[in-house]
Amino acid sequence: MSRYGRYGEFDATDEQWEGLAQVVPLRGRDEWPSRVDHRADPRTYEAENRRFIVLRVQVFGDAREVADHLIARIPVLLDLTGAEPDVAKRILDFSSGVVFGLGSGMHRVDRNVFLLAPIGTEVEGIAAEAIPRS
Repeated sequence: MSRYGRYGEFDATDEQWEGLAQVVPLRGRDEWPSRVDHRADPRTYEAENRRFIVLRVQVFGDAREVADHLIARIPVLLDLTGAEPDVAKRILDFSSGVVFGLGSGMHRVDRNVFLLAPIGTEVEGIAAEAIPRS
């Protein structure tokens, strides 16, 4: 008996077939999603890039909110001016780790004010010469 069916396809027994996963296209019978289509809806992503969040963090417990927004690809303007110096340093260290882990960017805007930009966000107009040094 031939191992191939009448259309040249390999015949598998029920025991062999049981452990295999069925592959089904997501959209239609003959249409497979493109790489861009199945990862994100570009229109949603563009609309999301038009806004950012301003966070005035004073206690370390609020630092998680910074990470949540960056994970959601929302830029964060982090204002640490109201935090104690040691708390501000801890929050900045935590935020730096999140930025590094996500491949995002961190830009100093002013003393104790930072712009945390998710990957793919363009930042213009922040010149290093214009930033006051502490």
